[in-house]
Amino acid sequence: MNSRDLVLVDLSVLSYHSPMSWQEIWVVLKWLLAALIAGFIGQFGKSLALFLMKRRREKAVPKAIPDAPDSAAQSSSSDEDVDRKRLETQAKIEKKRAKTSVKRLKKS
Repeated sequence: MNSRDLVLVDLSVLSYHSPMSWQEIWVVLKWLLAALIAGFIGQFGKSLALFLMKRRREKAVPKAIPDAPDSAAQSSSSDEDVDRKRLETQAKIEKKRAKTSVKRLKKS
């Protein structure tokens, strides 16, 4: 290919277009701002609402200060809590094992 065979490009196609007017720029910026605000509300609105609801509930129900129970009653209730949590954990583990076995049967 010789240098004489090069094709000339029509420079009118490459001409610079006039920039956007200020009104069009403001419209775009308003939409951009609206989208950012909507994203912010969507991201943090739920957690803020939950926080406000929790705070309102705490204000509505005054916390009663319980009398100090004797240590024997407290230790027995804590033992019962530990046993209950252990049983719940074992039930969860059994449920997960059952689900896993069902999935294996479905795949095979």
